[in-house]
Parts: sequence; structure tokens; C-alpha cells
Amino acid sequence: MDQEDATCPVREYAERVLSGDIPAAEPVRLACQRHLDNLRDSELNVSTFEYYYDELAAEHALEFFGYLRHSKGKWARQSFELQLWQQFIIGSIFGWLHKKTQLRRFRTVYEEIPRKNGKSTKVSGIGLYLTVADEEYGAEVYAAATKKDQAKITFDEAARMVKASPDLMQKFRVYKNNLHVIDTGSKFEPLGADSDSQDGLNVHGGLIDEYHAHKTSAMYDVIESGTSAREQPLIYVITTAGINQNGPCYQLREYAMKVLKGTQPDETFFAYIATIDDDDDVFDPATWMKANPNLGVSKALDYMVKQANKAKQMATAYVNFLIKDLNKWTNAAVKWIPLSKWDASAGNIVLEELKGRKCYGGLDLSTKLDITAFALVFPPDHSDGEYIVLVFFWIPEDAVLEKEGKDKVLYTNWVDEDLVYTTPGNAIDYRFIRKTINDLGRMYKIEEIAFDPWRATQTALELADDGFTMVEMSQTLKNLSEATQEFEKLAVSKRLIHGGNPVLRWMVDNTVVRMDENENVAPSKKKSSGRIDGVAATINALARCIVHEDKTSIYEKRGPRSL
Repeated sequence: MDQEDATCPVREYAERVLSGDIPAAEPVRLACQRHLDNLRDSELNVSTFEYYYDELAAEHALEFFGYLRHSKGKWARQSFELQLWQQFIIGSIFGWLHKKTQLRRFRTVYEEIPRKNGKSTKVSGIGLYLTVADEEYGAEVYAAATKKDQAKITFDEAARMVKASPDLMQKFRVYKNNLHVIDTGSKFEPLGADSDSQDGLNVHGGLIDEYHAHKTSAMYDVIESGTSAREQPLIYVITTAGINQNGPCYQLREYAMKVLKGTQPDETFFAYIATIDDDDDVFDPATWMKANPNLGVSKALDYMVKQANKAKQMATAYVNFLIKDLNKWTNAAVKWIPLSKWDASAGNIVLEELKGRKCYGGLDLSTKLDITAFALVFPPDHSDGEYIVLVFFWIPEDAVLEKEGKDKVLYTNWVDEDLVYTTPGNAIDYRFIRKTINDLGRMYKIEEIAFDPWRATQTALELADDGFTMVEMSQTLKNLSEATQEFEKLAVSKRLIHGGNPVLRWMVDNTVVRMDENENVAPSKKKSSGRIDGVAATINALARCIVHEDKTSIYEKRGPRSL
């Protein structure tokens, strides 16, 4: 590159971001300002600043990506073309050197970027560069994750890129879990917390993908402790945002923000966090580029529009949109279905028309002092039809007034209107529930009844003796996620007909859903603002309905155990 004729892409990106030509939120603007401030300090030879920017070193790393080939999709076999924002990151990492030692300045990188922005491809390329082009003999580079299978995602992408590049195939030997450079004795391997051994690592490069999913810093600590014998090791953490704001990823993010703001001095730490600003309209396409610098390249605008439209309709989709597409950390607990959407799905239920129809049951047995719920879900006759829900509730007769004061609802009125049934005494008598279910079984064709085995085993055995097919439904996020999402989708699309049952309406309004890092969701009894037993029973029933009515369901493959 003729330095007099060419513009340094790293400087160009920084200047365009700060001028407003390229949309960016505060963290990226801070990273760009830091780069330009550092260039000024280096050029002025400020005595306290020990680094300089070497455009040739940056160019060496950037040009390496020209040897890489995409391995998937419409770009398969084509050369990897770095976008300007990617050149800023890679050029910064490899271009800044120490004035005296000539060694690399940055030893730790924290990059936070939404999905579909070329994350895996870029980090795989960096791993290959550290293995074969960094002039490090015996380099050990690891793609690290909590599980080896997860670590192999980055490693396998790197292996495919090697196989797709004639130039790299001359340098590498490709094995199942190893990329080896004969000339230098260097290697690139996947490493999981469940690997046979993590001892004796001599880490030149550690690539930690999706750090938000790590519950502890154990893997990061293993990588970091293995770098002590290297002169210029690099730990590269790359992730999307997440929900665990008490975990190691968010702690590292907070550290990164302090570095960018200048309140935490650390010249060896580089951070690039693509997100939107707090006051941005999340549904305004003009702001999406801030969080998605590859919008229009690897991430389609149509995809963002589709995700935004889903987010406008469903609370869980909204949270996923914030986290995965706009890179905003959010709380795991989310207020669920707005009452306006729930009420719009009420419809009209004609009980006489349901007689003899096929349905699926869901049982949520409470403690003997609380509400117990039983739900029936009637599937539609065709794929776009309506699901009909009937829910039955029981409460101990002597506890009605006490529960009114505690739950702040008029159980007395609901009992008078036959919306809640009482059982004699101060505790639920499960014999009454069993009798009602048997009565319902004579009216409707109940295919299966799903139940939480924690409290209901004895009642379930008795109902099994009565001839019902009883299916255990452990109340885990993974078990309930598909049915929870289907419940929400059907309700907001006005296809979950519930007849406006006021008890169920109150419980829906109480419901808060929890989610995990794998986007599994389910109602949270602990975090919800009141009773949600009817919602839990309905989700149990819907889960079994999905198994039999939708043959592509994940439940079809997993199948909870029948009694």
C-alpha cells in the first residue's frame, strides 16, 4: 500500500463515525475517539503513551483475510471481503504496537455484536491468522466454550475456510479436532470445559465465543492462565448481549465500558460494542445500523423488518429482538401478554358444540391450601383454525375469604358464578378434582393429560386407573418453551379462544415469563405478580396438543414419559 496515496481504513472508519457519516452508538463512538486520541498522542510523542500505530502491521492482518474463502451460502468459495467496521477492529488489534518491544499492544479484546453480523467467520479468521501468520512458533490457539461441541462451531468454520483456500491448504494439515502447521509446529483446536484436560496449555490465542452463555469465568480463567509464557498472546471474547447481568460476560462488558470512557486505565484492552443508544426508537430502521454494521451485507433489512414486526406483537419476541438483533442487555423476567391482546382473542365458546370433540388436558395441582387448575385444549380442524380453551379451578371452601384478602380478588363472586369450585374444609380435596375430570372425560374425548410430577403423582396414578393417559411434564424451561411460545402466538393472533374467563384473564395479567440464554421461555411462578395456575395448566395441555397435532414438534422427538 502506498501510504501517501491510500487512506488508512482504521482512521477512515473512526473519522466517519465521529462525523456522523456512519451511524454508531456511544460505545463505538468512544472506541473511535480513543483511536484518534491515541494517534494524536503517538504523533506528538507524549511521554506517558508507550504505543504507536503501524499501518503495515495492520495491513498484514487485513490482507490475510484475502486468503480466506467463505464456506457457506451465497458467498461460498468467494474471498472474504472485510467491511470497513471489521477493518477497524482487526486493524486496531494488530496495528497498535509497543514502541520499545515492537510487540502487540492489545492482549484482550471484547467484541459484542448482534447475530448475523459475520461474527463466527471473522473470529475464525483471526484464529487462523494467530496460528499461521503471526510469526509465533509453536502457537497454540483455542476456540473455547463451555462445551466442546460449542467450541467446535468456531473451529469447524476455520477448518472449512482452510479447505476452501488453496493457499492455506499448503500450510495446514486438517484433522478432526486439529488444524496443524507443520513448518512452525503451531495448532488450532476446540477446547471445552468438558474436554479431557485443560492442563499444560501454552496459549497464544484464545477465542471465546458467546461468552454471555457462560455461568462462570472458569473457561476465561483457564485461557488467561495459559498465556503467561507468551510474549504477545491475544484473548478474544466475542458475544451477543444476554440476560445474566450478574454473570462474567456482563462484568467484562462493564469493565470494557470503563476502559472506553477512560475511567479504567488499561492500554492493553480493546473493546467494540455495537448497540443502539438508550433513547433510540427500537423500531426505527434508521437506528438499526448502529447495532448491525453488517446490515445489508450478511444481515438483510427484510429480516430486521420481520423481527421488528414480531416484536411489536409478542413480549418474548420483543425481548429477543432487543437482545439478539439490537444487542441490548435485558432482564430475564418479562411481563407477558397485554390484556388488550388477550381480550381480543376471547371469542365465543358454545359448550354444546364441544361435546365428543378431541382435546388434551393439563393439570396444575397446587398445595392443598391454594388454587388447583385443570385445562382442556381443543385443537382446530385445520392448520389455521382456532384452539379452544376451557379451564376449571378449585379452592378450599374455608380458605375463600383468606385468599380474597391475600390475592386481592373476589373469589366469593367467582364461586357464586361457578367460575371457581370449592372443596369442603380448609384444604383441597383431590377426590373432587378426580371426579370432575372423570365427568369431563365422559363429555369430551380427552386424549392425554399432562401433569407436573412434583405434586401430582398419586392423583395421576388414580386417574390412570380411571383410564386416562397421563403424561409427566416436568416444569423446566426446555420442556415448556415451545408450548409457551405457541400460547403467546395463538393469543396475539386471536386464535386462542378462551371465552373471556375472568379467572384465567386475571392469571394471564399476573404472568411473567422467564427465559434462558438459549431463548427458552416459560412462566415464572416466583416472579409473577399473582396466581398463574390456569396458565400453567393450559400450557401443559397445549404441549401435548402440539405433540400430536404438529408432527414437526420438538416434543415429538423428546417425548415426556408416560405412566
